Amino acid sequence: MAVFTEVSEDEAGQFLHSMGLGTLIELRGIEGGIENTNYFATTTEGSWVLTLFERLTHEQLPFYLHLMKHLASRGIPVPAPCAKPESAPVPRGEDDLLHTLKGKPTAVVNRLRGKSEMSPTVAHCAAVGDMLARMHLAGRDYEGRQPNLRGLPWWNETVPVVMPHLDEAQAALIRSELAYQNHIAQSSAYAALPRGPVHADLFRDNVMFEGTKEQPVLSGFFDFYFAGVDTWLFDLCITLNDWAIDHPTGRADAPRTHAMLQAYEAVRPLSDAERRLLPAMARAGALRFWISRLWDFYLPREAAMLKPHDPTHFERVLQARIAAPLLP
Repeated sequence: MAVFTEVSEDEAGQFLHSMGLGTLIELRGIEGGIENTNYFATTTEGSWVLTLFERLTHEQLPFYLHLMKHLASRGIPVPAPCAKPESAPVPRGEDDLLHTLKGKPTAVVNRLRGKSEMSPTVAHCAAVGDMLARMHLAGRDYEGRQPNLRGLPWWNETVPVVMPHLDEAQAALIRSELAYQNHIAQSSAYAALPRGPVHADLFRDNVMFEGTKEQPVLSGFFDFYFAGVDTWLFDLCITLNDWAIDHPTGRADAPRTHAMLQAYEAVRPLSDAERRLLPAMARAGALRFWISRLWDFYLPREAAMLKPHDPTHFERVLQARIAAPLLP
């Protein structure tokens, strides 16, 4: 959520007013993240998140925005995209939820209540597992179709680009793991994995809680702009790889892992194929973010407030998942 495209208060105020969202009171750029330009906007009508998309196109974005609308309509606590006023025309290349500001595809969503929990307990992990399973089931009848744009084909394209920046041991690890994941993707067990819309980036900073540390209440999932159609198991493993590990070492935290898996399966039990491939998909989730962080770290874009994440973190997570496979 860095700021790549500067938006003035006048520009934001006019834009929000044209959408019937009130008069701008405060505009603040959001620090963190590396994909899009984001601002918190407070108006006389409420609190919003204004996002200008730097990589996703007008053609790709309706999938994400209408997925959020679909999930919200089914009781999943996600930001609801703001539509154009009923009397407003829909310019070519947009739809009712997609807008344009400063030449960039743009969305406005309501700001969720609560705050992120960066030191989650077993209770937080159980709440996330429960809601992730509910989100997967709620998305089953979503008609939008778009692949995970950071899936295996992107890994195969990107590894050769980042390879010159790796030492011999890192290069050997990434080549070996990529070959392993290509092999897994061709298996009959992988073909049998249940699929549907996935979040694909459900890290600690993309979930909000109210309540107390001892009794947290999950108030929302957000930042769906890495979503796509993929295996639900991959989505679950990405989430486990952030919420249920010891961050300094990358090793699994057994109580938090058990809490998330148990809560998830209480809503949607894992299939036999999912149980077989849980260790492999945990490795896949770590590889995906190691590759993307290498790419962002060594090939950064200019932006205000941009802080690329340390890629070695997910190198450690991958090594830990290989050394101690995640079991159901």
